[in-house]
Amino acid sequence: MSLVRRSSVFDPFADFLDPFDGVFRSLVPSITSSDRDTTAFANARIDWKETPEAHVIKADIPGVKKEEVKVEVEDGNVLVISGERSKEKEDKNDKWHRVERSSGKFMRRFRLPENAKVDEVKAGLENGVLTVTVPKAEVKRPEVKSIQISG
Repeated sequence: MSLVRRSSVFDPFADFLDPFDGVFRSLVPSITSSDRDTTAFANARIDWKETPEAHVIKADIPGVKKEEVKVEVEDGNVLVISGERSKEKEDKNDKWHRVERSSGKFMRRFRLPENAKVDEVKAGLENGVLTVTVPKAEVKRPEVKSIQISG
């Protein structure tokens, strides 16, 4: 677990222990950009919940159009969410007082469980939140056959 700030971008929760720190790190490629603010966007915040019917993954990606986002399943059960938010066009006559919004590429990968129906994945983007729904297959319970005891 880590208490180290990873970016110059203010994060009110940065000092909290992250129980999942490093869990998915091996699945996420390292970021080579020297722009620390881009790193904050590249690590888009994700929520993953499981309901009785599906796995629901939500990603905060404000300012990104649906044409700039890709949701794919690779290697049979790895969900990949990727995209890019472009920098705002700068006019030479503009005088910037503060630049806090980040831009750049992002990619997150998640290994889906065996009960995921990867052929039925659906995604929607509304108000800067990408929602990916992965339906779950019904778990077949083994048939139990009673054996009569003789004697």
